[in-house]
Amino acid sequence: MSVESHIGYETREAIALITLRRPEKANAMTVRMAADLHELCRRADADDAVRVVVLTGEGKTFCAGSDITTLDDYPTPWAFRNRLDYCDAILGLRKPAVAAVNGAAFGGGLELAISCDVVVASTAARFAAPEVKLGWIGGGGASQLLPRICGLANASLMLLTGDPVDAPEALRIGIAQRVVDPDALLPATFEIARSIAANAPIATQAAKAAARASLSLGLDAGMRYEEELVTICMGSEDRDEGIAAFAAKRPPDFRGR
Repeated sequence: MSVESHIGYETREAIALITLRRPEKANAMTVRMAADLHELCRRADADDAVRVVVLTGEGKTFCAGSDITTLDDYPTPWAFRNRLDYCDAILGLRKPAVAAVNGAAFGGGLELAISCDVVVASTAARFAAPEVKLGWIGGGGASQLLPRICGLANASLMLLTGDPVDAPEALRIGIAQRVVDPDALLPATFEIARSIAANAPIATQAAKAAARASLSLGLDAGMRYEEELVTICMGSEDRDEGIAAFAAKRPPDFRGR
C-alpha cells in the first residue's frame, strides 16, 4: 500500500475497519486510493482473524465518488475503461461488508455503499447518483445494483434526476437497513458487525455468496448453487461445533474450519 495513503485500516476484535481519510476533499477517490482499497480488501479476505469488514468515511462525508480533477489523467476513454475501479474492491470481498454512511454518498460513494451487504446510515446521510448532471453515468454499479435493491422506478428516479434522497427515504426504499443518530453510527454498525462475526465464518461467506448469486442466476440454478454451498457447510468443523454448542446450551466457538 502507498506510504501516503488516504485510507485507514485497523482491526477491532474480528472486524476490519476501513476508513476513507480525505475529508478535505469529501473523501473523493483517487487512482492511488483505489489501488490501496483493493489491497486492503485483499488483506481483510486473507486474514482468518477478520470475519467482517466495516467501511466508513472520515469527517462529514462518506464519499463524493471519484475525484473529478483526476478524470483527465486518463489519456483515452479506453484507458478509463481499463481503470482499477474502487467499487470492484468492495464487490470482490468474500467476507461480509457493512457500510457506515456518515454523510453524503454521491456518485461512486453511493456505489461503494451499495456494494456492501448492509448499509447503516446516519440521519445526516444522503444518497445520490448525480453523474447525469455532469454528462455521464456511474460506472461502479449504480444502474445494475439500484434496481435490484429498490426497484426499477425508485432507481430510475435517482439515476435520471441525479437528485439526492435523505436517510429516511433511503431506509424506505431499501438502500439503508438502519438509520441512527450520527453519534450512534459506528456503535450501531459495530453491533451488526459483531452479530455477523459471532456466526460461523464459512456459513456467513456461503450465505453472502448465495445471496449475491441470486442477482444473476435463475431460481433453479440458484437453488442448485445453494445446495452445493450448504453441502460445504455440512462438512465443516464449525457445523459440528454449532450442533455441540446448541446441545450444551453454550455459545459456539467457531474457528472457520
